[in-house]
Amino acid sequence: MAVHFDAERMEKAVRNHAMWWKGELDRPLMKVVIPDAYAADVCNVPVLSQKNCTDFSFSPEQVIDGLDNWLSRQEYLGDAFPMVNFDAFGPGVLAAFCGARLDNSSGGVWFFPKEELEIEDIHVRYDPQNAYVQRIKAIYRAGLEKWNGSVIMGLPDLGGVMDVAATFRGSENLLMDLYDCPEEVIRLNAEIQQAWYEAYEDFMQVLKPQKYNTNWAGLLSEEPSYVIQCDFSYMIGNPMFREFVLETLRTDTQKLHNTIYHLDGIGELNHLEDILALEDLNAVQWVFGDGKPPAECWLDVYRRILAAGKQIQITGTPESYLKVIAELHGSPYASHWVAAKGAELARRLVSAR
Repeated sequence: MAVHFDAERMEKAVRNHAMWWKGELDRPLMKVVIPDAYAADVCNVPVLSQKNCTDFSFSPEQVIDGLDNWLSRQEYLGDAFPMVNFDAFGPGVLAAFCGARLDNSSGGVWFFPKEELEIEDIHVRYDPQNAYVQRIKAIYRAGLEKWNGSVIMGLPDLGGVMDVAATFRGSENLLMDLYDCPEEVIRLNAEIQQAWYEAYEDFMQVLKPQKYNTNWAGLLSEEPSYVIQCDFSYMIGNPMFREFVLETLRTDTQKLHNTIYHLDGIGELNHLEDILALEDLNAVQWVFGDGKPPAECWLDVYRRILAAGKQIQITGTPESYLKVIAELHGSPYASHWVAAKGAELARRLVSAR
């Protein structure tokens, strides 16, 4: 089987994404994938996921064959392109690259410190010889050999700086550390951010032959790009956000050419003005959370982001996306990704303005 996509379409997707990042696309960026549009051969290799990421019994080449079989069943419409999302190794996997324990016994990935330490005894260093680092890079190399750039493999979900700190220290302990030993928190943050960029560059060097990069947000970029975040900020107020988080985010937006902030949950809305004030930030992905009203109920949030000159990435159902676009009068700054099982819905999505 072969992935149903060609170099000309990839170049078009790259151009449209580049215009979107700059706010110059005259329509929404819309990625539509029809999951089972084509028949595929029987494949005994499971698709790489959080459930099986610790299973090294399949060779990297077999993992890629399993992914290739899955991708070959899909049809790509609008601005979609074939990609492999390496969030299969879990959100905040930088912690594992620095020595934390990866646990996927529940079917999803969680990270735990190998031992509980006081913050002054925690020192975080990126280990390029870590088993998961080596496994991901081996899969990358097999994918480059197989696809030669026709499928874009994403960077792992490294996580936010303080989110990784919370893995090693524990969220409750870290909250107390903000009061009791702020200088140690700042020191630990600096170590994690250095490890973050060492990991980022390490993986980017391996992926360099594919020319473009992506990540779990599903956006394509010719330039260095990533999702920046701090889920931990849900639990702190504005002064602490500015003291412990904001500068790490500013560094990210200055070092990386294209950045999108992962605004996760209503607790983070308290920090939205500080986030929007980041001059070099391109976009915001608003995730309202399970049990909360759908995307069309958060138009005030989207309008605040747009008013600050940032692009928006809309999350939620296809129907919600269409409602938001209609209310925002076809904002060219919007982006969405969806798997659409019906041809009629797919047509409505790619033609939305």
